[in-house]
Amino acid sequence: MKRLTPLTVIILALMLVFGSVGCDKDSDNGTNNDDDGKTIVGTWVSTGNNVALLLNLIFAGNGGIDSVYADFGADQVYNVRQVNVDKTVLTYVGTYTSEKSGTGDIYKISITQTAPAAAIVEGIYEIDLSVTPHGMTYEVVQTDPPAGIAPTAAAGFGSTNGGALTPADANVQKYIRLQ
Repeated sequence: MKRLTPLTVIILALMLVFGSVGCDKDSDNGTNNDDDGKTIVGTWVSTGNNVALLLNLIFAGNGGIDSVYADFGADQVYNVRQVNVDKTVLTYVGTYTSEKSGTGDIYKISITQTAPAAAIVEGIYEIDLSVTPHGMTYEVVQTDPPAGIAPTAAAGFGSTNGGALTPADANVQKYIRLQ
C-alpha cells in the first residue's frame, strides 16, 4: 500500500479546491452548454460526506471542510468558495474549459487558476441528470506546478496518481446543483 507524504496530501487537497469543472467553447460553439444538457454553468455545493476525504485531511487543522460552493459562469470563469469548519474562508478564481472524453458521460477538464495562486489543474467530471437536483462527480489534480498525475476518463474516478491514493477515491468530490 502506497502512503502519501504530508506535503503531497496538502498539495492534492489544494488541487481539489482549485479545481473546477466547465464546458469548452470549442466543443459547444461558445455557449458553454453541452448538446446533451450536461452543462456545468451554474452554482454547485459540496457538503458533508460529499467533500473529498483528501480535502478534509488537508484542512484538518481548520476542523475540516464545512462546504464548498462552486460557481461556473457561461463566460468560462469560475469562483470557488471553501468554508472550513472553523469558519475561515478560502476563495479560488480562474477560468476553465472542458470537452467530452469519449468515455461514457465523462468530460475532461482543464483549469487555469489565477488566485490565490497561479496553477494549472486537470481532471475529469461527470454530471448526473437522473437525479433532482442534478449531481456532479469530479476529480482534479494540480499539474503545474506539478503535484500529481491527473485522473483519466479511461481509468475512471479514483485514478488520481494512477489510482495510488488510499482509498483510491480519496480525491473524488461530489456536488449538488443549486441553480
